[in-house]
Amino acid sequence: MRVFGIDPGSERTGYGCVDTDGRVTRLVTCGAVSALPKDAFPQRLARIHRELSALLSHCAPDSVAIENVFHAVNVRSALKLGHARGVAMLAAVEAGCPVAEYSPTEIKRCVVGYGRADKQQVQQMVKLLLGLDHVPSPHDAADALAVAICHVHSVPVNADDDSELAVDGAPASPRRSQLKTWRQYRPPTAG
Repeated sequence: MRVFGIDPGSERTGYGCVDTDGRVTRLVTCGAVSALPKDAFPQRLARIHRELSALLSHCAPDSVAIENVFHAVNVRSALKLGHARGVAMLAAVEAGCPVAEYSPTEIKRCVVGYGRADKQQVQQMVKLLLGLDHVPSPHDAADALAVAICHVHSVPVNADDDSELAVDGAPASPRRSQLKTWRQYRPPTAG
């Protein structure tokens, strides 16, 4: 499964794409769509839409996950962020991808295990979960990868997927996506 994550912003919109087989998640690409300081707001939105559309076409993801707005410093900031989310969602829908939305707390809880984790903790866990040598940059790209990882861990197990069966044909142990906390994990039993 391929998931494209988006961390929307009017100045810089982060993106990150990952592939997963249900056991291992790998980085496909990541980065940020940066607005030019001289551009008017409508041109910034057009740039976000245009570049995300091209990336979605190139990556051909199975689904898109986007961070949901939960609060902003002021109303003007919230409106700008809402516009950026809108054009990002439009690009995903035009690409024919289903869109999932996650709050920042859900993303942090899923990636770090704690809903109030700080940015550095999220970035370090993204690095570890994807087996990277360094934290993805800019930070918007790491945030977008966290959104994608959150979606990977939130998707229910596909019953038709043969990779979810143990060697003897019996169902394998529950995937991480079914677990709500690390305390629910039980190692597979031998025999």
